[in-house]
Amino acid sequence: MMQAMLRRLLVALAGGLFVLAVPTAALSSPPANDNFGDADVISTLPFTDSGDLNGTTTEPGEQNFCNFQTSTVWYTFTPSTTTTISADLNGSQFGVVMTAYQSHGGGVGGLGFLSCIFGGSLNFTANAGTTYYFQIGTFFSGPVQMQFNVREIPPPPNDGFADAKAVGALPFTDSADMTAATTEPDEPVTPAGFAIAGSVWYVFTATESESLTANANVCCATLTLAAYTGDSLASLTEVKSAIGQMLTFSSVAGTTYYIQVGRGGAFGGTIPMSFRLESTPPPVANFGFSPFSPSVFDSIQFFSFAFDPVGIGIETMKWEFGDGSTDAGFSVFHRYSADADYTAKLTVTTFDGRTGSSSQVVHVKTHDVAITRFVTPSSASAGQTRAISVDLRNTRYTETVQVQLLKSVPGSFGGFQLVGTLTHEVPASRNHTIPFDFNYTFTSDDAVIGKVTFQAIATIVNAPDALSADNTAISSPTRVRP
Repeated sequence: MMQAMLRRLLVALAGGLFVLAVPTAALSSPPANDNFGDADVISTLPFTDSGDLNGTTTEPGEQNFCNFQTSTVWYTFTPSTTTTISADLNGSQFGVVMTAYQSHGGGVGGLGFLSCIFGGSLNFTANAGTTYYFQIGTFFSGPVQMQFNVREIPPPPNDGFADAKAVGALPFTDSADMTAATTEPDEPVTPAGFAIAGSVWYVFTATESESLTANANVCCATLTLAAYTGDSLASLTEVKSAIGQMLTFSSVAGTTYYIQVGRGGAFGGTIPMSFRLESTPPPVANFGFSPFSPSVFDSIQFFSFAFDPVGIGIETMKWEFGDGSTDAGFSVFHRYSADADYTAKLTVTTFDGRTGSSSQVVHVKTHDVAITRFVTPSSASAGQTRAISVDLRNTRYTETVQVQLLKSVPGSFGGFQLVGTLTHEVPASRNHTIPFDFNYTFTSDDAVIGKVTFQAIATIVNAPDALSADNTAISSPTRVRP
């Protein structure tokens, strides 16, 4: 980019030399705070300044941590008391960048880099007597409008112990901006062994003795939760504390508890926090069992899926099977002696005494059909159709039964090949059998082989057979002639 316009244009023409004057283009003068040593002093908050970055410069030794600033202006701020501030570029054109520094003395070369932003806001605690510098710049040339804003962020209303927010009926929910949360003299600052930079307080008087759970969710900072008894910071006695977003503790009816939500150090954006205090939910006592459709011959495995939603843990698991039998443990086995519907129940107890239970109905039904007779011809000729009969006995429940008829296949990879299927409803009877009648036409291939062996397979539709060993029958070979 040319820094000045040509003031004259020499034009050589045949027969003479002419000089053409060209007007000088006006250049933007650097603003008063173009250099670090002339930084504008921010004396009161809120503060706003705006202007055109066109014509601004950089100076020898000026730092450029954001790697985009080719022209800059400077601001400085030294708070008399420790406060939380928010700095932003709202109102600026695209391409404006802000870099924040803490002064360690020594001019522009003695700056400690804090952060840079291209949008949003930069929030941090400014310590009393410490000098901070803000470098506003752009990577564009030409006119670029910037606006720089600095404001103070107030502490949350329940920042102090004396201003603890009262918890009403449970469950109780609340929210707070913890960006400017502080600690105060005599306040516990290392709950659960973790140093906190700020906190908010809640106060609750228990109406009954029960387990309580406090939950807090926050962005961009580490949390601690602690419950105390006592009526002043100097007299607090810790009941329980934890690092993280959840704290469960036992309350005593009539006792007042103070709950501290503390955050670790943070630098950057806002720190919104949501808080909830509630009666601790019971453990969840889910379970499963296998097989799902058992018979009186099955040893059923019952297995727990129980869990404690607050992480205290399950101490005991008690099983009731609905037939008067009980057991204990994570996974147990039980066998019922008769077909019926039984209500199985699992009751679990946590280490802090909370209980939960769930029940399921176990349908014990013993299904059993049997092939009692399989009649095939002793001999046949190719092209001849012969009757094949499979007799079925069913003594327990009316069942829908499918019977498959298969014939032998020769060769190394032989076996049996399906030749027909019949499906019938079979009533329960101890004195009668139900025939499944097939017809099979013998083939010339059967005659080449010289014999065929048949197989029958009976299957109960949509139910397991408890005694399946007698569901398959194989005939004696049938001789086949050409």
